[in-house]
Amino acid sequence: MNKIDHYLTTALQQKASDLHFVSGDPVRARIHGGLQILDQERLSVEAVQEAVFEIMDGAAQRTFEDHDAADFAYEIPEVSRFRVNAFRHLNGIGAIFRAIPSSAMTLEELNMPKVIHDLCRYTQGMILVTGKTGSGKSTTLAAMIDSMNKRMKGHILTIEDPIEFVHKAQGCLISQREGGVHSPNFAEALHSALREDPDVILVGEMRDLETISIAVTAAEMGILVKATLHTNGTAATVDRIINSFPADKQAHIRTMISTSLRGVVSQQLLPTIHRPGRAAALEIMINTPAVSNLIRQGKIDQLETAIQSGGNVGMQPMDKALMDLVEKGWVSGKEAYLQANNKHKFEQVKDMD
Repeated sequence: MNKIDHYLTTALQQKASDLHFVSGDPVRARIHGGLQILDQERLSVEAVQEAVFEIMDGAAQRTFEDHDAADFAYEIPEVSRFRVNAFRHLNGIGAIFRAIPSSAMTLEELNMPKVIHDLCRYTQGMILVTGKTGSGKSTTLAAMIDSMNKRMKGHILTIEDPIEFVHKAQGCLISQREGGVHSPNFAEALHSALREDPDVILVGEMRDLETISIAVTAAEMGILVKATLHTNGTAATVDRIINSFPADKQAHIRTMISTSLRGVVSQQLLPTIHRPGRAAALEIMINTPAVSNLIRQGKIDQLETAIQSGGNVGMQPMDKALMDLVEKGWVSGKEAYLQANNKHKFEQVKDMD
């Protein structure tokens, strides 16, 4: 057993999503959205370095030495996999461990609405899942891939850094590649993927212009591309993609996105009050003809209005999703108020715990 395993298993027993193992600080775990101390003793630099370096492979160690940070995956057999970010900081070394379930949850287990199931039936174009770190993007995408894996007969290729959920072939051939391990980087892996006869490409994160450009091109070529971005809101996601390109190329990109985009799901997780855990609030935009026209014409500021009026095709703004959770008794009015875009709509419930 490696030195870190005790802390990780303890965190998992308490239903933690993350473990914070940072020199100069007590060991902390994020449980149902809040950080809690697991052990009052402050970690020494030597203890953290020994525990973290013990589980790094050669590639991760070299990356850490060159860049003072590294992302890698770690697994305790028959317990769980973890996504790890190790880094240097003012007081030494730290590492954050994100627990990854051994298998993907299903869309049904995640209580996803029908429109999310419908998005999984597309065979080409681009579907984006967005939100801040820890909002459940990877879990949602993994469930969507699982749904397609059971239903389709094709080639699903994932590009991640590191690989999170490990998918077993069901109806599909599954190829999973890790940036920096199985290819130099995301962009190189995507370039290569286009020559590997994929039906579906999952991009763990569209993090730079080159990756975004290749992903948009792949969607235009008739491949179904699923990807995540660290953006808040569906309209902001479209804006982020377009503004990643130089000004002289943005009109062309708007046209490409207006035809290839299938939908954007922006999500956040909120602590629940009816039972321990968290619930997902989803803002959903579907690329209807009206939405496509607004994107092509550069009227991104009008997308919010289109989302509000698109309930008949499954669209919903974030504030409606939040209010629905309050009305179900799943989330407190106070928490929904804090996360709402238009707080005026939540004035009557903001004091409800």
